[in-house]
Parts: sequence; structure tokens; C-alpha cells
Amino acid sequence: MDKERRLVIIIGAYGSGKSEISVNLAMRMRKDDPEGKVLLADLDIVNPFYRSADAGKVLEQNDIRLISPMYANSNVDAPVLSGEVYVIFDDDRYRGVFDIGGEDMGATILGSMRSRLEKTDAGLLMAVNTRRPFTSTPDEIIVMASELQEASKMKITGFINNTNILEETTSEDVFEGERILLSVQEKTGIPLVMTAFMDGVLDQSKLPMLKAPSVLKMTRTIKYAY
Repeated sequence: MDKERRLVIIIGAYGSGKSEISVNLAMRMRKDDPEGKVLLADLDIVNPFYRSADAGKVLEQNDIRLISPMYANSNVDAPVLSGEVYVIFDDDRYRGVFDIGGEDMGATILGSMRSRLEKTDAGLLMAVNTRRPFTSTPDEIIVMASELQEASKMKITGFINNTNILEETTSEDVFEGERILLSVQEKTGIPLVMTAFMDGVLDQSKLPMLKAPSVLKMTRTIKYAY
């Protein structure tokens, strides 16, 4: 991944791990630039569960500004997008991550920001868990990518391989996810830019076997359930 990109937008299907990736990417930004301004915008206005706002305490401890919809983490099931999210467009000292939930329905929120995004150094990355329904084969991933691009009015600039089955994940799951996404890359021209996995899934000796140009070793910040 381009470490100089100011804004990284994460989209994907349900169960792709968008929120965990978003939190860990924001923490990587903080590590890369300890004195800089970093934010994470939780823009999931569709699904009230398993969102990056759940990691608020971790983000605060790492001096990462969290922007979340009004009523996030409440029993209100239709949170409202905060105008605070536009700070990254108005203050170029910020780098940040947008966590977009709700599949294609949620991705429509990007259409309302289109004029701002076109003037910003932003990348749209699709997180993929090939162990989940509707993204388990190259053809399914291509269909999902097309739907997300249409909804967001943006082109996906890269895939993140986040193939996992939670605590049961093996190294073979991770490598199989890469193989599937490299097939998608051949068919679409959209590159595999990163492989993400939880700390402990791959030992150091296996890292050189990964094909993705960037690796995100994550720590668990959000509790998930099937």
C-alpha cells in the first residue's frame, strides 16, 4: 500500500472484517507518523453491530480521532452521519481511514462525497474474506466488487485479503485467499495490495511466501460472532 495516501476507504461484504482492518490500519498510520493527525471515521450507518466505533477506547489510547454516526453504540438502528467526517477534506494535516459498512447500500454514502473525494488523495480498498458466502470464488468476488463500485460511484483501487474463520484460521486459509484474489486480479486488473491476518496465524518464516506487496498483522480490537 502507498504509505503516503492520505485517505484509505475500506469497503466489502458482510463478514469481510472491514472494521478490524480499519482500526488496525489507523493504528499503523499512527505508528508510521507518531506526531501526525490520524482519524478513523466509522461510516457504517446500516449495521449497528461489529463496527469500528466499538474500538473507541483502543483508538483513544493511540491518539486516533474517532468519528462515528450519531447514536452509534446505542439501540437506535438508523444512526445519522456526522458532518464532522468532512474534517479530513478541510484539514490536510490529517490522514485517515473510512470504514464503510452495509455492503452496496452502505457504499452509497460515498456518492454524496464524490466531489470532495475527487480532490483528495484517496484509495478505495475492498476487504475480502473468501471463507464467507458470496465472496468465496473469483466470480462471486467480481460480482460483489461490481456492485460496490456502482453504489459508491468509485473504482476499487485494490483488494485486501482477509481470509479467516476467526480463531480457527490456519496459514493455509490465508494463502488460499491470496490464490483466489490473484485470480480475480488477472480477470479484473484490480491488484491484491495487502494481506491481513491476526497475530499468531502466520509465523515469521512464512511471511516471505505471501504474494501481496503489503502485510497487516492485526490485533483483535472488536469481538465478532457468526
